[in-house]
Amino acid sequence: MDTNDRTKERLAKGIKMLMVHKPLDKITVKEIVDQSELTRQTFYRYFQDKYDLVNWYFDKLAQQSIKQMGISLTLEEGLTKKFAFVRAEKDFFTAAFKSSDCNSIYDYDLNLIKDYYSNRIVQKTGKPLEADDQFLLDMYCQGSMDMTFKWVTEGMVMEPAEFAKLLIDAIPEKLRHYLLFL
Repeated sequence: MDTNDRTKERLAKGIKMLMVHKPLDKITVKEIVDQSELTRQTFYRYFQDKYDLVNWYFDKLAQQSIKQMGISLTLEEGLTKKFAFVRAEKDFFTAAFKSSDCNSIYDYDLNLIKDYYSNRIVQKTGKPLEADDQFLLDMYCQGSMDMTFKWVTEGMVMEPAEFAKLLIDAIPEKLRHYLLFL
């Protein structure tokens, strides 16, 4: 891990520690840098704001799960890995999903999965999505995010593998052959 990544990790560790006791929307950059024993200048060298830091940390998860789907992981394996990671970082993700900011992790994840699935369909068909397919995909992604939000904010009671399987079962029939990697 290079120096930049170590610094980002320190900031992520700092915000994670603060999020155990305080909602994300109430945490200041000053508190993050004090907790991380870094300067504000260092923080702003890497991140625009605290939400950008949260999204960076979430993107690390995406690199290990979502962005590997169809390459080295099946959709079910990727989703299971994603939800296991979210559960392992329960305090962090619960606070992040409860944030009301416009560039929150909810919006970030929604855009990430919509882009991923859209690109997957375009790769398989060789053409842009038709309007009805786009509607089905948007509805599925929005519903998946709503259920993910509920799963996270209600204590993550269901096992990650079971939750992933239910999300896969909910894929609209018309899109299944584009999104499942068997």
